[in-house]
Amino acid sequence: NGQVVAGGNGKGSRLDELNEPSDVLIDKETDSLIICDQNNRRVVRWSRCSGTTKGEILIDNVEPYGLAMDDQRYLYISDVGKNEVRRYQIGDKNGTLVAGGNGKGNGLNQLNNPHYVFVDQQQTVYVSDKWNHRVMKWNKGAKEGIVVAGGQGRGNVLTQLSCPEGLFADTLGTIYVADSWNQRVMRWPKGAKQGTVIVGGNGEGERANQF
Repeated sequence: NGQVVAGGNGKGSRLDELNEPSDVLIDKETDSLIICDQNNRRVVRWSRCSGTTKGEILIDNVEPYGLAMDDQRYLYISDVGKNEVRRYQIGDKNGTLVAGGNGKGNGLNQLNNPHYVFVDQQQTVYVSDKWNHRVMKWNKGAKEGIVVAGGQGRGNVLTQLSCPEGLFADTLGTIYVADSWNQRVMRWPKGAKQGTVIVGGNGEGERANQF
């Protein structure tokens, strides 16, 4: 059986409660969980020490959905309200813009409902740009991003995505993305114009080859 390590006291805004948490990571340095507490508009930290009964607020007044941490312990948080990703030092409430921040849209300097974030060792930021049906790559310090998967409108052919969610990039720059509304996981090599289906892609269902 699992055990509750954060929240578990019903939906709410107290420090011992969460409201639709959307992402979590482990901060090994402090042995704690950092959580996007989405509908409370905050990012909270819960110690993994036994006896912990409530969290602490790290960042508030955001609409967080996804988060990542780089090797230098900077936090990267996608904000679906501002359509941007910001980088934060632990203890910093304001952060630095690293992707989007130019209003909702489909321009290369814009995002539309950014969900999950992945950051590599060069502090390159990859974002699942949900309603633009694409994955964007923002190099460190860039003023606009690069489309690295999808971006050809919503659809189910190999050049398209439909509401991408979780993602990962390997050291070669290959993208792995959960193509949620297409019920498949896709792999996009660096520079590729289309991806390949590696899991699912056989319609919605309960069979072993479906999601």
